[in-house]
Amino acid sequence: MKVKTILVSQPAPKTETSPYHELAEKQKVKIDFRSFIHVEGVSSRDVRTQKIDLSKFTAIILTSRNAVDHFFRIAEEMRFKVPDTMKYFCQSEAVAYYLQKYVVYRKRKIYVGNRTFPELSKLIKKHKGETFLLPSSDKLKPLIPEELDKLELNWTRAVLYKTVVSDLSDLENVFYDVLVFFSPSGIDSLFKNFPEFKQNNTRIAAFGNTTIKAVEDAGLTVNIAAPKPETPSMTMALEKYIKEVNNKK
Repeated sequence: MKVKTILVSQPAPKTETSPYHELAEKQKVKIDFRSFIHVEGVSSRDVRTQKIDLSKFTAIILTSRNAVDHFFRIAEEMRFKVPDTMKYFCQSEAVAYYLQKYVVYRKRKIYVGNRTFPELSKLIKKHKGETFLLPSSDKLKPLIPEELDKLELNWTRAVLYKTVVSDLSDLENVFYDVLVFFSPSGIDSLFKNFPEFKQNNTRIAAFGNTTIKAVEDAGLTVNIAAPKPETPSMTMALEKYIKEVNNKK
């Protein structure tokens, strides 16, 4: 069956140069975007029940822009002035760049990893004398605490925000040829919104091993998987599949 419509379970890209816009134009398909999950901040009262005292920490480990936003939100709510001496360990350049929203970059001690957490942990290892705070969501990849424990650091996790299922009830009678997922939370959201969901002729695209596993565990079939050596991005995987099925005689 040909592909004419695609729903990507993420917010719409903010730039016109997105590869999704290019894909829609080149392959003449309609691509919609919708967040299946969203983030909600935890209250400062809930943070206090975790026995988090921000003044006790000398370094912050930031794995995402959400972590940055919610750390500074909680600091403000708790009337805690973040000291200029605070060290920031950012998982990627994108996170470090985003930090400029809150601090004067050149005047702070900022250490930047190379995208993956194991890469960042090599930098953290050189500063074992610090007391680290890890602001996180209620869902945390097991790899992160494992890496930190391995380093035998003085570190504490603070759950500052939660991943929440979005209300998708308006999509109940809307059907797409392809649904695109990037996390197991997206699959959870699908079934929380539509417990009776049947795949039928819908194709499912999944990015990453944990997402692929979540799709299969839910009794669904992955038709488009990424990343692969020949298709390292989701848009490349979608394009390859669309060309195959839309050009069949």
